[in-house]
Amino acid sequence: MTVASHKETLGFQTEVKQLLNLMIHSLYSNKEIFLRELISNAADAADKLRFEALTDDALYEGDSTLRIRLSYDKEKRTITITDNGIGMGRQEVVDNIGTIAKSGTRAFLEALSGDQAKDAHLIGQFGVGFYSAFIVADKVVLETRRAGVGSEHGVCWESRGEGDYTIETIEKAPRGTEVTLHLREGEEEFLDGWRLRHIVTKYSDHIDLPIEMKQESGGDKEGEQEEWEQINKATALWTLPKSEIKEEEYQAFYKHVAHDFEDPLAWTHNHVEGKLEYTSLLFIPSRAPFDLWDRDRMHGIKLYVQRVFIMDDAEQLMPRYLRFVRGVVDSNDLPLNISREILQNNRIIDSIRAGSVKKVLGLLEDMAKRDSQKYQSFWKEFGQVMKEGPGEDPNNREQIARLLRFASTYHDSAEQTVSLADYLSRMKEGQEKIYYITADSFLAAKSSPHLEVFRKKGVEVLLLSDRVDEWLAASLPEFEGKPLQSVTKGELDLGNLEDEEDKQQQKEVEENFKGLVDRVQKSLGDKVKEVRVTHRLTDSPACLVVEQHDMSGYLERLLKEAGQQAPHVQPILELNPTHPLVIRLKGEETEEGFDDWANLLFEQALLAEGGRLEEPALFVKRLNNLLLTVAG
Repeated sequence: MTVASHKETLGFQTEVKQLLNLMIHSLYSNKEIFLRELISNAADAADKLRFEALTDDALYEGDSTLRIRLSYDKEKRTITITDNGIGMGRQEVVDNIGTIAKSGTRAFLEALSGDQAKDAHLIGQFGVGFYSAFIVADKVVLETRRAGVGSEHGVCWESRGEGDYTIETIEKAPRGTEVTLHLREGEEEFLDGWRLRHIVTKYSDHIDLPIEMKQESGGDKEGEQEEWEQINKATALWTLPKSEIKEEEYQAFYKHVAHDFEDPLAWTHNHVEGKLEYTSLLFIPSRAPFDLWDRDRMHGIKLYVQRVFIMDDAEQLMPRYLRFVRGVVDSNDLPLNISREILQNNRIIDSIRAGSVKKVLGLLEDMAKRDSQKYQSFWKEFGQVMKEGPGEDPNNREQIARLLRFASTYHDSAEQTVSLADYLSRMKEGQEKIYYITADSFLAAKSSPHLEVFRKKGVEVLLLSDRVDEWLAASLPEFEGKPLQSVTKGELDLGNLEDEEDKQQQKEVEENFKGLVDRVQKSLGDKVKEVRVTHRLTDSPACLVVEQHDMSGYLERLLKEAGQQAPHVQPILELNPTHPLVIRLKGEETEEGFDDWANLLFEQALLAEGGRLEEPALFVKRLNNLLLTVAG
């Protein structure tokens, strides 16, 4: 039947134009990956057909032998990749190629730096594989037909990778997709059979359906089977024994499933038998994806059932704090018609997830023990996400805690290298707690007045300055029997680190300064919950603390910055009785002068905590007046 042509010219989405330009320029040094990406797309199309055909066998149209074919024509300067997978309808072509329907598009474009090497990595992560064709081609023609009895005609999409593309209704008998690349001048190296075979072997040997190749396409009749030769192993890599898989084969498979250009940092390959039978092949990437902090994005695990692809990004197979993990899980126990809804409450999935999490955490523990430098590179990329773990996964809290790394007063560096085990090994005799401080930045934490007494006594304090650290501290109350204690909360109790003489002196000082404390409390009113003498300060005149179970000022600020409601917590003002300013305050006789000094100490302490003054101008005026008084 002749199909009436319906051809129209459409403009690319703005983001696509930007990506096409970046693709051509940023990836030019690694241009052979275009073939990997197009073959990967063809394999995905075959996987989708297998899955949809589970409930509609008619989609096979009498031909269930799935394959990918690769051919080239030296005279026409073309390379053609053909699959007999699910294919696309007209609207699918517009949606999948003319636009990029990803919520992270803006974040991706903002993450681009202009550095070609870094941008190439990000482009790979974004998964825009089809557009890689324009690295080597100045024109790309795609012909496709959706599988199914009702699909009477196909669609032809054509573009030169500039501002627009054409889309046209065509006659197309075979189902699936054919992509033809018209090569640019200077790309003749890809019109060579050996070169194309080498690329397929390097990147796509593991694709679990045949990739067939014919040397010359011009003039031959379609369908002459004897002319096609299978050039890949066509065996699902994860089904092979580990002893038969080379390191470079694992690396190539990772790049296929993760759409990454770099090798993975590590991987774990496991076959489980017993009550359940499943295989998992899980990878740790070398770099964090640009959308790592999008907790709502799907996770990167492909689910197979008896080697039949079921779904991408099966988020039920990995918790959110491990959302950077990529790989596949293949189960022999799940039904082939399983849906995302069924996955949410499924005993088998829960068991696979628990086992997979243990394998990943074990892989990281082994890395930390055997290669601390390699683990440190992992921590730089994914450490902040791992800190979500203790709160999200209480069953593995202790194991996750062993993997955490922090900055501390032990090192004069913002680099997070200190483990909790390291901290325990350096604890002072008689020390019963793991001390930490949270702040807006490493420098703010490091210079906090709350650390003064700890420095004096040589007690290490963890310096926490990541935004996630407040939630981490709330979800990790202790480690190996030692409670974690914020140095900014509650009355300072150093336990056995203080002797009886110290405690007696503190009691005497508190009695001596009781009158001053009451007077400052009256002057500040409801700005503070309480005023008291402190022994945690050695150099600063005052500091602010909160009750042991109150929200910290830092967390309150974080919540408000995020647009969330947060209860205002009245702080406690602690005064250093040995500081000249506090002694000066004690001797102030006029009420006006006393109020100025008391408010100045409070506001200084608030600024030292990273807080904001309600009336900055009044603070400056008060400070100037006192400076003039002292100068006069």
